[in-house]
Amino acid sequence: MTFLEFYNAILNTSCKSYAELPYLVNKAHFKKGEVITGYNQIEPAVYFINKGIVELVVKSYMTEKVLDFFFENEMVSSLTSFLTQNPSDVQMTALTDCELEMISFEALQNAYKNSADANKLGRIVIEHAYIRKANREKDFLVKTAEERYTKMFKTQSKYISNIPINKIAKYLGIHPESLSRIRKKLNS
Repeated sequence: MTFLEFYNAILNTSCKSYAELPYLVNKAHFKKGEVITGYNQIEPAVYFINKGIVELVVKSYMTEKVLDFFFENEMVSSLTSFLTQNPSDVQMTALTDCELEMISFEALQNAYKNSADANKLGRIVIEHAYIRKANREKDFLVKTAEERYTKMFKTQSKYISNIPINKIAKYLGIHPESLSRIRKKLNS
């Protein structure tokens, strides 16, 4: 899926080319391990993932914690930094080679002034981001690590083999050894 297809599907429109969109969309490529937005950088854009996996991490004491993974056909950004245009307290990294489409902060702000569709899509994307975050928080409060892993495996099985075990463990909030036991139990 491309951003144009995503735009049309979410808004139930039929734009035939990127020229019909209310903002300029640029392509960007990032190699595996390349930082997309680093700590203390101001987020310049929102991204749509055509191919690849992006991880979002935050520093915690002497380590990093994985906040979330984003996959193909999803929007991603260091959202707080993007919305406030203040330095980011999280880092976005390409976990695999990534092909992204991006909309700059300035282009989006201009589109919001002139386009009801841009406003509608922005609202929908922010609502989905909030629901995703709220569901993740609830999962941490009410589900075991095994249940969280099982859910991740069911919803993202296509991608899970491309994510290192230690990163999955950090995402689940457990040690890699605990994840190995969970995986062994589920596979037996």
